Amino acid sequence: MATIAAAPPYTEVKTAPSTTGVWSWLTTVDHKRIGALYLITGLIFFVVGGLEAAILRAQLATPNGKLISAEMYNQLFTMHGTTMIFLAVMPLSAAFFNFLIPLQIGARDVAFPRLNAFSYWIYLLGGIFITLPIFWSMAPNGGWFGYAPLSTKAYSPQHNMDFWVIGLQILGISSLAAGFNFITTIINMRAPGMTLMRMPIFTWMSFVVQFLVVLAFPVITIALVFLQFDRFFGTNFYTIAKGADPLLWQHLFWVFGHPEVYILILPAFGLVSEVLPTFSRKPLFGYPVMVYSGILIGFLGFGVWAHHMFSVGMGPIADAVFSLTTMLIAIPTGVKIFNWMATMWGGQIKFTVAMKFAIALVGMFTIGGISGVMHSSPPADLQQTDTYFVVAHFHYVLFGGSVFGLFAGVYYYFPKITGRFLSESLGNWHFWISLVGMNLTFFPMHFSGLLGMPRRIYQYDAGQGYDLFNAMSTGGTLILMVGTLFGLINIFKSWKSGKMASSNPWGAATLEWTIPSPPPDYNFAELPQVKSRYPLWNMKGGEKLVHETTYEEEKGRHIPTSQELGIIMPNPSIWPLVTAFGLIVMFGGLLFMDASVPTAVAVMLAGTALWVGSLYNWLLTPLEDHH
Repeated sequence: MATIAAAPPYTEVKTAPSTTGVWSWLTTVDHKRIGALYLITGLIFFVVGGLEAAILRAQLATPNGKLISAEMYNQLFTMHGTTMIFLAVMPLSAAFFNFLIPLQIGARDVAFPRLNAFSYWIYLLGGIFITLPIFWSMAPNGGWFGYAPLSTKAYSPQHNMDFWVIGLQILGISSLAAGFNFITTIINMRAPGMTLMRMPIFTWMSFVVQFLVVLAFPVITIALVFLQFDRFFGTNFYTIAKGADPLLWQHLFWVFGHPEVYILILPAFGLVSEVLPTFSRKPLFGYPVMVYSGILIGFLGFGVWAHHMFSVGMGPIADAVFSLTTMLIAIPTGVKIFNWMATMWGGQIKFTVAMKFAIALVGMFTIGGISGVMHSSPPADLQQTDTYFVVAHFHYVLFGGSVFGLFAGVYYYFPKITGRFLSESLGNWHFWISLVGMNLTFFPMHFSGLLGMPRRIYQYDAGQGYDLFNAMSTGGTLILMVGTLFGLINIFKSWKSGKMASSNPWGAATLEWTIPSPPPDYNFAELPQVKSRYPLWNMKGGEKLVHETTYEEEKGRHIPTSQELGIIMPNPSIWPLVTAFGLIVMFGGLLFMDASVPTAVAVMLAGTALWVGSLYNWLLTPLEDHH
């Protein structure tokens, strides 16, 4: 394999960024800083979602628990699911999209830098909008799936579900803005020679995810608009007595909801596909098949939604079709697992914390995947639907899969993001405690589920066989919290005082490791000429396998600024933030409809004016200064 044609004329950054202070973060359009904002915000919401889960588990630790009321339980489990999916795992994936995609394809930024900033601010403000009501016992309380007609005004008359309906639409705007941005970036901004089949697997999986986002989110947007009109304007999209189909919401929601599972897991698959080759000292086994399997998962993901609905009486033909598609989607997923194992087979494996989390994903996701295949059988699914067996299944997929994969990415890319290593000793505590806690929390749920324990109950009587398994799950949650605490302490300490890292501390193969740690604002002094899939690995004639340097070899070298190099970069702008705030005010005006229609209209008009005015300034302010 050939190396890249021209190595960059620098290797290390040790200077302070050119802009500092809070204002620089509020106005930034640098994809790397936005990635850091997503990472920090996503971790905060991850902690919030974990605390919500801990309260749920404390309530269920013993029979007939009395820690919280049924109503508060409903609010907490609704917000736990909503927070973990929309405010933690998706944004943590977005942190890596933002930071890595331009670096991996040899670009200086994303296609639309201000739209990128806007997608972050609308996510942050939408997350605050949907989270804060819990402090007034007004949080959404209809489940993260919001089944209508239970989520309509007749059965949920307070504002609880209003926050959910509006909040998810706001978060959908963020996801769609990012999706179009990254699709455009990957198609149009690849470096010379960076063909599609030379792109790193993480970029490929991210590419598939963006198409899932832009195709799936409009479906839930339609479902939410119907529900919004039912709740605020008296329409009857979900009113069964007026002739509505009771399955309409379920079909619309799960047409979105199952691709959403792959939106959550494919970025973690991509990160693990970067980590395993590096620490196995081998190219990824079956790269083309890994790409095709990711694309196939994207296609098949839209054809399996009704396996969430085997209990609703669709009939034998529909059940058979969705049973078959659910079995089929296991094939490309299984291909990935075997290819990861083949990558490690015979490699010079180095068991870093990132590698341990990556290997754990392979094991834990396999367990969750096997129980998923079990649900492709309608008779088996009918017995397991709405029991804790399903809770065990999707937590093995989304915690053992998505979260472990994201942590693998954090430990692997932290030196590139910050210029500093995370502590391997603290990381080992984080990994092993989390692995034990995760299995102790979720594996017993298989048994309580098979014994018939329903989901979404806030109490259960003694003597039904659930007692021991619930006590084990609650103990596991406590252990999992301790493990996560080690990880958060590690990130907090290492961000400022971790050991300094060189440009390529792991001896990795892809373009992002050719530039300083952390990268300068312009990423590449010269856009690279890419001639192979692994530009930093030279496999010819027994030469050194990897391009590795130490921090000591690199420190003290001058890093030119973008001005010195004559590189024009986008200007900072406050308008994406102001535009996002205007949208929140506009949507939030709906909450006043019950109390006073004139007040609601006034608030919505004020928000619209702020939104339109700031968007006008956004579009009139030049993106770049050309001298």
